[in-house]
Amino acid sequence: MTKRNWWLPGSLSLFAILLLTAGPITALLLQSREHDLGALLNDSYLVHIIWFSFYQALLSTLLSLLLAIPLAQALSRRRFIGRTLLLRLFGLSLVLPVILVVFGIVTVHGRQGWVNQLLHAFGLESVGYLYGLTGILLAHIFFNMPLAARILLQAIESIPASQWRIASQLGFNGWQLFLRLEWPMMRSALPALASMIFMLCFTSFATVMALGGGPKSTTLEVAIYQAIRFDFDLPYAGMLALLQLLFCASFLLLQYRFTSRSTAVQPSNLGLIARPDRHQLSLRLWDTLVLILCLALFLPPLLAIISSGLNPKLVAALSSAQLWHATRTSLLIASGAALLSMLFTVSLLITSRHLRLQLQRRRSAALMEAIGSIILVLPAVVLSTGLFIMLRNVADVFTLGPILVLLVNALMALPYGLRALQAPMERVSRQHHKLCESLGINGWARIKQVEWPLLRKSMALTFALAMMLSLGDLSAIALFGSQSLQTLPWLLYQQLGNYQLTEASATALVLLMLSLGLFMLIEGVLGGKDAATN
Repeated sequence: MTKRNWWLPGSLSLFAILLLTAGPITALLLQSREHDLGALLNDSYLVHIIWFSFYQALLSTLLSLLLAIPLAQALSRRRFIGRTLLLRLFGLSLVLPVILVVFGIVTVHGRQGWVNQLLHAFGLESVGYLYGLTGILLAHIFFNMPLAARILLQAIESIPASQWRIASQLGFNGWQLFLRLEWPMMRSALPALASMIFMLCFTSFATVMALGGGPKSTTLEVAIYQAIRFDFDLPYAGMLALLQLLFCASFLLLQYRFTSRSTAVQPSNLGLIARPDRHQLSLRLWDTLVLILCLALFLPPLLAIISSGLNPKLVAALSSAQLWHATRTSLLIASGAALLSMLFTVSLLITSRHLRLQLQRRRSAALMEAIGSIILVLPAVVLSTGLFIMLRNVADVFTLGPILVLLVNALMALPYGLRALQAPMERVSRQHHKLCESLGINGWARIKQVEWPLLRKSMALTFALAMMLSLGDLSAIALFGSQSLQTLPWLLYQQLGNYQLTEASATALVLLMLSLGLFMLIEGVLGGKDAATN
């Protein structure tokens, strides 16, 4: 890229992103005008949906954090076999396909699940608690507790070793260590963490659709889907989508405020060496109890996916042409979405980096990156609804389904890519820009000799994340999916709905192997031999 053309890649990406989002938003605004706003405000069912959307998100956030805090403390105090693997699984939990985890949770907590089989073994009656708020909370805790625990553990490990030594000399007990050292560090991370988890739970779609269990436990996102696919009430769907957009924009502003106040933490990895409380018997027992409780929530669904898939009928289920057709479709869409997302991400960051570092125009750079993260305000279901309404009179939306799903998936991954690549790209520019300028290394030569070797690990992680998000997507495919367009998550959802558990087990196993295998393959091959240590 020559100096004169620094603006071109970012401008082209911005134009494409705005083209993809402005049309659907306009379509939603026009469609919502056809709905009576007065009747909408008096709709008691809608009031219930909005209340439940907030209620389940708030409860999920509180429970996830209440479990994550002692879990992070226990992990900071203890070293045990499998700890490193557990932390790696915690990192992967957020990118596992939601419907895959839902399958694991149903296998453990469903009517015929492991819990009820255990109760039968002790001669007790089976219990039904999964579908409804309980199931939603179980799934949200599965995804968010590990994420919160990792971030809080990082906060604890950022406490300097000197402070642990002073606390040891003063004879602090566990409670005093928590109040004086751990809580101040965790408190600085909690507002941004809580707002992020709340937003993830508020916009949760696949979990609520699969485990909600009926109108009593419906959220705004599921109501939008039902209004289109079941009632075909487009004005109502448009109005709901605008409401969701309004709520998400408000949450994002709050999150930005909390994030800007938070201080970034730098792990020191010295906490265990100097911690004075790790030998206390009462804390050993407490940490063991916490680890058992949290792992009992996290590990069984993962084990259930593998054990259910390894059944005698697996070979027959794996021979299904439908399964491999869905696998091929998933791979094609995920590869295309990841490539497109990478193209948007790198193009935006090349221009924003030049604005921020060379021209000192920080606000322009931040605005450009914020527009790239517009999917945070415009969730996939809302964007898909807008595309559906916009295109339904000019084309067959189901024929265009693969392209539309690919585009929505690419935009979904964009915020993650921007956050993963922004800091590494700017660091490379700060360290090597002047040297490259003085040696006349520009364009392709600079990319090949300087940028790529230093950025390939970050780019591999970004590409892998984008591919995982697309592989697990159920939001866009739920609107555009059909008998001829089936991805693995959509096929798994249909099989679960039709009680085809043997086929669902095979699909879940293929999806799990594909997700983990591709993630490790991309990190290892594209990122280089030491990518996993990054």
